[in-house]
Amino acid sequence: MIGERLKELRTVRGLSLRELAAQAGVSATLLSQIERSVTDPSLETMRRLAGVFGESVSSLFSEPAPPSVWISRPGERSLLTAPKGQVGYERLTAGNGQLEVLRAVLQPGQVSADEPRGHASTECVYVVAGALVAQIAGVDYPVLAGESISFDSRLPHRYLNQSQAPTEIILSVTPPNP
Repeated sequence: MIGERLKELRTVRGLSLRELAAQAGVSATLLSQIERSVTDPSLETMRRLAGVFGESVSSLFSEPAPPSVWISRPGERSLLTAPKGQVGYERLTAGNGQLEVLRAVLQPGQVSADEPRGHASTECVYVVAGALVAQIAGVDYPVLAGESISFDSRLPHRYLNQSQAPTEIILSVTPPNP
């Protein structure tokens, strides 16, 4: 998250990595690693960067502003894993604070989380291929390819693939839950 925000602040101001590095007194290599989330900056580095931008250190932790138009391309999507989850999700939306759309493939026997959990959102899951079991508030709801299920995600829930084939889903969450 710091990397994305740093890149946003740098590009909005039209600075190259080298220009920002020179102004902040750090190496361009370090900034590149921070932007790519390869490494985390020290508190001192964050203070220097915030100073260059005339921002507070806490501003480096805020979400980047979403673009007005965003195209999601395979191979360029960020990957998310649910807390204690086993399933990796591809982010299909830019994450504007209003809606999160994710794509996932659950392998046979795979579950989205060890235990069902709830969060303050609404979810809709569309099954693209295969068969899914949506376990919501202790009830198993079978959802087949071409079908979707929507529910109040404050109810404890998780997703299971109890079939012998991979199951592809598109999951929409509003508002997104960290």
